[in-house]
Amino acid sequence: MRRGFYPDRVDLEFSGDMWFWRGPAPWHFVTVPDRECHELQSAAALVSYGWGMIPVGARIGGTGWTTSLWPKDGRYIVPVKSAVRVAEGIEVGDTVTVRLTVAP
Repeated sequence: MRRGFYPDRVDLEFSGDMWFWRGPAPWHFVTVPDRECHELQSAAALVSYGWGMIPVGARIGGTGWTTSLWPKDGRYIVPVKSAVRVAEGIEVGDTVTVRLTVAP
């Protein structure tokens, strides 16, 4: 990708493990791999809002939803709603394939 160029849409697909964060607001996540994080950083300046969040369309299996990627430790994490995990039969530790769409 050339510097200063941003396509109409960025589509990414990757696999990662489902993990659970037990904080004050517990949530399930999949961490975006380094290579895809690099692609997202190129788009972040144009689409991110507050705290570096990046709005995306996400899909695991046949279930799609809208969410925002969260920056964490120099990478991004995908929050996965309970309804998605139930619909797809996903448990903590399962490896899932995630498809993301970032649109300007």
